[in-house]
Amino acid sequence: MAVDPNSSDEDLVWKRIQREAEEAIARDQLLDIIYRPAVLDHPSFEAALANQFARKLQSREFNHTELEDLARQAHENDPTLGQAGRADIIAVFDRDPACHTFIQPLLYFKGFQALQCYRIGHFLWKEKRHEIAYHVQMRVSELFGVDIHPNAVMGQGILIDHAHAIVIGETSVVGDNVSMLHAVTLGGTGKEGGDRHPKVNEGVLLGASAIVLGNITVGHCSRVAAGSVVLDDVPPCKTVAGVPARIVGESGCDQPSDTMNQYFHPSA
Repeated sequence: MAVDPNSSDEDLVWKRIQREAEEAIARDQLLDIIYRPAVLDHPSFEAALANQFARKLQSREFNHTELEDLARQAHENDPTLGQAGRADIIAVFDRDPACHTFIQPLLYFKGFQALQCYRIGHFLWKEKRHEIAYHVQMRVSELFGVDIHPNAVMGQGILIDHAHAIVIGETSVVGDNVSMLHAVTLGGTGKEGGDRHPKVNEGVLLGASAIVLGNITVGHCSRVAAGSVVLDDVPPCKTVAGVPARIVGESGCDQPSDTMNQYFHPSA
């Protein structure tokens, strides 16, 4: 995909989302009730993200207006939130064969939505507003089945595909351009405190139900096979599989997170 999420000349991601909304309404007027308040009534991508944050997380504790104001303030104070969101949409479009438009992740894909809500919670955590950040974490977990601690660090250009039963612990670090499927766990190994969660470097592909435990590193552009339990460092550009996981070969390409190829030859 040729769209640059960091382009300062023109917000190509937002313009494309707006165009897709208009085209969808032209095909089916019933969609106006969804696409207009979600996209066309907003002046920017950031405003649309703030609206989605509020629409999804509103509850008896916090209403839509309060949450939308909270998210708008976060985006105004930290422009990287919108930049990361654009990169995430491009990642989903490029890597998920079920994604055919840019508007799909914004409105319908809970992995993307959960990640953008986490980003607001992470901003609040850095601002020392820990209690509100915990509330955001709780609501995201309840709504999407994605439990990311607000202190965890997530890069940009991330795909969380299907996004069911995702757990990412407090001191986890996930680099740019990582892809993970459902039921991935980045967890600790017991009740110890401190820096106790995995560090997943850029370009990594984490297969479905992959479990990575402890303060270990998954090297850049590696693959963790579905169902594997990783307890030790993974060197860069390798494929690991099994319980416990062991190296079974090379990663097979320069960017496993982009190709999404999860097959490996057991004899390799």
